[in-house]
Amino acid sequence: MKRTILLFAAVACMAVSSLPAQDAAVNKIIETGRSDNRVMNHLDILTNRFGGRPIGSDAYDNATEWVASKFKEWGLEVELQEAGTLPVGFNRGPWFGKLLGEQGMELHFVTPSYTSGTKGLQRGHVLLEPRTQDEFDRIKGQLKGAWVLVNGTNVGWPIDRSAAADSSRAAIIAENNETAQKNREIMTGNWENRTNNPLLPLKEDIPALFYKEMCEAGVLGFIQSAPVPLRALYDKSVVFNPDMTIETLPTVPDIKLDEHQYATIKQMVKERRSFMLEFDIRNHFRMGPVKYYNVIGSIKGSKYPGEYVMLSGHLDSFDVGTGGVDDGSGITPVMEAARLIATSGAKPKRTMLFCAFAGEEFGLLGATAWVKGNPKKLDKIANLFNRDGGPTPPVGISVPKAMYDDFVKICAPIQKVNPEYPFEVKESAPRRQPKTPGGTDASVFAIEGVPTIGFMEKDIKGYNFSYDEIWHTERDLYTKSIPEYQKHAATVMAIVGLGVANLDHQLSREGLYRKEE
Repeated sequence: MKRTILLFAAVACMAVSSLPAQDAAVNKIIETGRSDNRVMNHLDILTNRFGGRPIGSDAYDNATEWVASKFKEWGLEVELQEAGTLPVGFNRGPWFGKLLGEQGMELHFVTPSYTSGTKGLQRGHVLLEPRTQDEFDRIKGQLKGAWVLVNGTNVGWPIDRSAAADSSRAAIIAENNETAQKNREIMTGNWENRTNNPLLPLKEDIPALFYKEMCEAGVLGFIQSAPVPLRALYDKSVVFNPDMTIETLPTVPDIKLDEHQYATIKQMVKERRSFMLEFDIRNHFRMGPVKYYNVIGSIKGSKYPGEYVMLSGHLDSFDVGTGGVDDGSGITPVMEAARLIATSGAKPKRTMLFCAFAGEEFGLLGATAWVKGNPKKLDKIANLFNRDGGPTPPVGISVPKAMYDDFVKICAPIQKVNPEYPFEVKESAPRRQPKTPGGTDASVFAIEGVPTIGFMEKDIKGYNFSYDEIWHTERDLYTKSIPEYQKHAATVMAIVGLGVANLDHQLSREGLYRKEE
C-alpha cells in the first residue's frame, strides 16, 4: 500500500513538475530577452558585414553559411535545403557618377541587379532617345560613346529586352513614323495658311524604342528617370533564362537616375549646353550554374516529433540597400527566437523549425521549394509564423474561435515582457485561402491549407516608420530598423512559438479558411 501511494505521488509530482519546467523556460526567455537580446548583433552582421543579399551573390552564400553556423552553435540540427539554381550569379560593387561641366554635380542613381556595369570609368556626351526612324538616322553617328536619356519614369525594373518588347517597339516606331509624316504636313499647312494647328504627339509607351540599334551603334548606357528614394529590382530575363551564359549577358548599363537630376540634364540637352557624364559602375557576374539554399534549424519535439511549429523569414534581399528591413528585420528575430528557446532549457513537445528561406524577392522560390520537398509534413504544421513586414513590434494576434482559448493561454506571459507593449488576442472570422502565391512566403503554405497566422504589428511609440519609403530602395539599411521593436519581436516570437509547440493537442484548423463555393 505504501509503495502504491509513493508511486502515485511520484507520478503526480512528474505531472505537476512539467508545467513549472515550461514556465521556467518561458521566464528564462523573458529574462534573456531583456538582458542579453542579440537580435541587433545578428542584424549588424547580416547587413553591414555581408550587405545586400540577392540569391546568386557571394553575400547570400556567406549569409547562408553564417546562419547555419549560428544554428549549430546554439545546438539546433541544421539542414541546407537546395532551393534552386541560377544560370549565372551576380555581385555588386561600388557605383559612382558625375556631371562634368558648368553645373557639375555628383549623380544620385542605381542600377537593377543582374544588369551590366561600365567598362571602368566611362565618360561621354548625352543624347535624347530617338522616337522615329528619321530621328534615329539623324543622331546615328553620335550614338557611339553617348549616354542616352530614355523616356518614362522607372520604379526599379530594367529596360525590357524581350522579343515581345521588341515587337511592341517595332509597332510603336511604325506608328510614330506615320505620325511624323502627318506632323510634317501640319507644319507645312501652318506655314502656308498662317495657322497654328498643334502637332500630334509621338507615342512613348516603351522606353528605348531603338534599344538594339543603339546598342549596336555603341552607346555607353541608358538613363531613365526614377523617383526618390531610388528603387532597384532585378533583370528577370537573366535570372530565369536557363540558357544565359557569361558570353550572352547584357553589356550596356541600365541606370535609374534621381528624377530631379534627370529633369535638369534633359533640359541641358535640349538647350544644347556643353557637358558630359561619367559613370563607374562595378556590377560583376559569377559563372553558373549557381545554387542557392534554404537554411532550416530544428529542435526535435520531445513528445510529438512528427508535428511542427515553424518560424520563418527570408534571408535574401535586394542589394541597392543592405536588406536591413526587408527582410533583416524579419529573419533576425527568428534567429534570436531560436537562440532564446535553445538556451532556455525548453524541451518543446513538437518539433520547431526555424526557416531562413531563399529567393523570396525573386518569386517566393525558397518557400516553394520547401513545400514541394515536404508534402507529408504540411498537414502536421500547427502554424507558420512568418515575419516579413518591417521592424514594428507585435501587439496582438487574431485567431479563429477554435484556437482562441489556446492562444489566450499561450500569449499570457507576453504581458511580463514589457508593460509598455500591449498585446491582445482577438477572435477572427474565417479568412480567404489564397489560390495563387503572392506577397510573401506565407502564401505558399496557405495555398496548401497550412495555418499562417501572423502577428498584428504597430508603430506604438511613434517612430514614424514608413515601409513604402524603404521597400526595395536604397534606404533599406540597418539604421532603419528599430532596436527596441526588434528585441520585443524576437522575445514574443519565442514565447508564442514555444507555447504552440507545447500544447497537449494540435491546434484546430476549424474555421481557419472560408469555404469557397
